[in-house]
This record gives sequence, structure tokens and C-alpha cells, in this order.
Amino acid sequence: MKKRFIQFALLGAPIGLSITYLIPLFISFFIGDGKFHPVVPELAQALGSELNAVAVQAAVSLIYGAVFGASSAIWLIEDWSILRQTAIHFVVVVAATMPVAYFMRWMHRSVIGVLSYIGLFAAIYAVIWLAQYAAARKKVDELNKGLKSGAKDN
Repeated sequence: MKKRFIQFALLGAPIGLSITYLIPLFISFFIGDGKFHPVVPELAQALGSELNAVAVQAAVSLIYGAVFGASSAIWLIEDWSILRQTAIHFVVVVAATMPVAYFMRWMHRSVIGVLSYIGLFAAIYAVIWLAQYAAARKKVDELNKGLKSGAKDN
């Protein structure tokens, strides 16, 4: 299990970094002023320059991606129920996300901003979880169907 945890963390780090650069790329296209906006302006101001902000954001994104990736090992604990896996995974990723989002200025720094971010995060998490659950359920149903038809053939 520890080996898988480390493998997932090593995979998650570059994915986290990639996502942190793809999102600003899409935002920059959406803004449409022909400039790349790699970080939130408030972060650049707080860290003294855009370069400092990009460097810190890259480092934080690697760590955040590693934590998020490593948390996927929770789904491999077979003696836990799906409810327990989901609850623990959600708590872990929220505990990782909120300080990162607050520090990186990805959310408004107010009670409403934090609650809104948690709500949006939970909604996105629920949609992804439901989609993955439906896909897994479909695969299980197909396997069961194949087993039943195989048993009838014998």
C-alpha cells in the first residue's frame, strides 16, 4: 500500500503542475487581451513580483498534486466501505485544497469566499464521484452479466 501511495504521489505532482498551468491558459484565452495571466494578480502583489508568484505557485502545485494523487490510494483499501472511502478521501482533499486555495488567492479571503469555494469544490467533487461510480457500476453489471451467461453455457 505504501508503494502505491508513493507511486500515486509521484504521478500526481506533475499532473497538479500541469493543471495549474492549463487553467490560467484557458482563463487567459477567455480574458482575450492577448496576454498570459499565469497567477492571480493579488498573489503577485503579495509575493513582490509575478515571477516569484509563478515560482511559488509551481512549487505549491507540485506538492498539492502529490497529495491529491496520493489520496487516490484510499480507493484501494478494499476492507473499507465506499461511504468510508468517499468520506475520508473528501476530507483529505478538502484539507489539502482549502489552505492552498486560500494562500494562492484562488478564493476570496472572506467567510463567504471560503464557503463558496467549499461549495463549488463539493459540487465538482460530487459530479466527478457520481460519474466514476456510474461507470464502475456499469462495468460491474457487465461482468456479472458475463458471469451469468457463462454459467448458463456450462
